[in-house]
Amino acid sequence: QGGNNAGHTVVVDGKEYDFHLFPSGIINPKAISFIGKAILEFTKFGRSSSSLCFLHIASCLKDWEKRLIISDRAHIVFDFHQAVDGLQEVQRQAQEGKNIGTTKKGIGPTYSSKAARTGLRICDLLSDFDEFSSRFKNLAQQYKSMFPTLDIDIEGQLKKLKGYAEKIRPMVRDGVYFMYEALHGSPKKILVEGANAALLDIDFGTYPFVTSSNCTVGGVCTGLGVPPQHVGDVYGVVKAYTTRVGIGAFPTEQINEIGDLLQSRGHEWGVTTGRKRRCGWLDLVILKYAHMINGFTALALTKLDILDVLDEIKIGVAYKLGGKRIPYFP
Repeated sequence: QGGNNAGHTVVVDGKEYDFHLFPSGIINPKAISFIGKAILEFTKFGRSSSSLCFLHIASCLKDWEKRLIISDRAHIVFDFHQAVDGLQEVQRQAQEGKNIGTTKKGIGPTYSSKAARTGLRICDLLSDFDEFSSRFKNLAQQYKSMFPTLDIDIEGQLKKLKGYAEKIRPMVRDGVYFMYEALHGSPKKILVEGANAALLDIDFGTYPFVTSSNCTVGGVCTGLGVPPQHVGDVYGVVKAYTTRVGIGAFPTEQINEIGDLLQSRGHEWGVTTGRKRRCGWLDLVILKYAHMINGFTALALTKLDILDVLDEIKIGVAYKLGGKRIPYFP
């Protein structure tokens, strides 16, 4: 997973759940859910909500904390990461006249901290809190120097974080060893769930209108520490039409009554942002491109019934560049 910016609406037995970070297997009382090398946000900790973001789902599910495991290597999203995410979007709009359309969940700034080797992980939070506090203050000061208008309640944040540490401590494990035991111990069925779509991958997506993580199948190896030879079937999940939240190229988009119909009939709203999803015809070029990268062994086609009311259905079959068809995704 790449953080809680991705939203998934899951309906089970007539009940609707909105997932942001939890694996959707958390609904299954027989399954153990594992959050790997993700990035975790604590700010909603303990609030009453129907959304399954992080540790505030007691009202929705029974004994969820007994079947949730969190990797000690997961990076932490702080409040100032989220504030900076918003400030950067304002800067982009002012300087370039356009922004990226992020969810303002602090995902990009947290990955920036990670890449700069100044990020803080769950293992840091649960070990020496004085050392953690010192590194937290240094990181906060770095961001304050870059964004002078940024207001950070350092002591207040640290107090909250210390409380969160004790609440999650029983759930935290060495993630690599946990996966090794799962793969080599008694036979288990292991299903890995990705967040975001292939075209939002930081390396292979429609850059720069992408997320900050690897949400292609390679994320199974880099996110969980699973060796490639253990990856079996790969299921691509695709709607019978194409959608996109936020800015970025969308050749088959229908900015007309067709797009409105797909949006309304398909209930196409961003789970995290509440924004309307942009809708258009199924784009087989990007589907084939996603297959080139992920090597799907099967496709799960969803929402075919949304098209039932249409007399004619169109599908994007090829791209042209300079008047000529091209066999690749440019």
